Amino acid sequence: MAEKNGFFDEMHGFDGNIQSPYTEYNTWFSNVDAGRLKRKAKDAENFFRQTGITFNVYGETEADERLIPFDMVPRIISAKEWNKLKLGIEQRVKALNAFLHDIYHRQEILRAGRIPTELISNNEAFLPQMVGVDPPGSIYTHIVGTDLVRTGPGEFFVLEDNARTPSGVSYMLENRETMLKIFPELFSRVGVERVSDYPQLLRRSLAACAPVRTNGKPTVAVLTPGVHNSAYFEHAFLADQMGVELVEGHDLRVVDGRIAMRTTCGFEPIDVLYRRVDDEYLDPLNFNPESMLGVPGIMDVYRAGGITITNAPGTGISDDKALYSYMPEIIEFYTGQKPLLKNVETWRCSEASSLQYVLDNLSELVVKEVHGSGGYGMLVGPAANKAEIEKFREKLKARPSNYIAQPTLSLSTVPILTDAGLAPRHVDLRPFVLVSPKAIEVVPGGLTRVAMEEGSLVVNSSQGGGTKDTWVLRDE
Repeated sequence: MAEKNGFFDEMHGFDGNIQSPYTEYNTWFSNVDAGRLKRKAKDAENFFRQTGITFNVYGETEADERLIPFDMVPRIISAKEWNKLKLGIEQRVKALNAFLHDIYHRQEILRAGRIPTELISNNEAFLPQMVGVDPPGSIYTHIVGTDLVRTGPGEFFVLEDNARTPSGVSYMLENRETMLKIFPELFSRVGVERVSDYPQLLRRSLAACAPVRTNGKPTVAVLTPGVHNSAYFEHAFLADQMGVELVEGHDLRVVDGRIAMRTTCGFEPIDVLYRRVDDEYLDPLNFNPESMLGVPGIMDVYRAGGITITNAPGTGISDDKALYSYMPEIIEFYTGQKPLLKNVETWRCSEASSLQYVLDNLSELVVKEVHGSGGYGMLVGPAANKAEIEKFREKLKARPSNYIAQPTLSLSTVPILTDAGLAPRHVDLRPFVLVSPKAIEVVPGGLTRVAMEEGSLVVNSSQGGGTKDTWVLRDE
């Protein structure tokens, strides 16, 4: 299978020649019986079904719980490529954390005129309640998922940052577990870095962020909105793998200036709460008064240093896609260095000249909501029809500041297994980063999301995308 349509295929290059990271895998694949592969594909699907690895899709009247598609052809990254990515991700995460501390304290970057003041002051993700608050260890971004795309050999771009409540790590872990079960011989032939120790690394990293008032070994818990949340499987999975309690808002209360959880022995204090509840619903006394998902008074305990909330409230502003366009300036301002990883060129529709350009070129651009996620609320111009483009044009005119636009990149492809053999599909990559006062750890791999439909650039599971196991080769 050679890629002839101008896209870089990570296994076959531009010209059909096997790329070096895939050499050993290709030798193995060339000698595997096609019938065995089909049987293994069925085994993998049954494993996911039995394990309950599903996700929910909102807004549908039926079949809203789906099995995420899994493809057995791994995405393989060389040690050299990974080391380059790792350094760039670490630089970016350091800058994000410094930026968050600054905008909730002295706001030096605003005083210096490096980013517009209104980008912060008018941003719905900016929390005035966090001004002057010092999180334990000065860490805001404890868990980060950085979305990357590739366009050619050594050409990686950061597509967006996910520091609010990054999801998908459970699929990364289950993808690896599935591959180990169905093709154990592969891992004896190809030296692949481990990802299975992520839950232990996560618990250790969270514990290292415990507040000063912690006595003895820190108590960690995972806060979930409940079983109807689209990522509930992941919440339960991570709590189980870390060996900590999975709690909902009604399980928690303020006791003696601490957040305590209900146990069979009464209420016991929590030191670190890994929350998967959005800011708006975290505390009905400080945010949405109608929220039934959070804990009344938790922000007061947090501000007083009685608990660590991960990720910190107000961190979501770093996910803003308009702010993303200023990341090169943010990185240089806080690190004194040029970005090691490139941003995608971005037009801010809040600016009149950019808006006009976007309106004139809608059919060629990808347009996204600044606070959007999951592939919702976006336009992929080249894949849209005239009616869809005109409908989106009216949305842009009505609320230009709600959108940014980017060029349609020539995203790399990785083969998937089809009935006809290998076929190229577009992919992105979400590596996961753990941040504590002691270390920044980038897990060697991440979640590769793949567009299962030919020619599609939308990889989100909510939009029909699937996942792959991501292999980072050991440095020999």
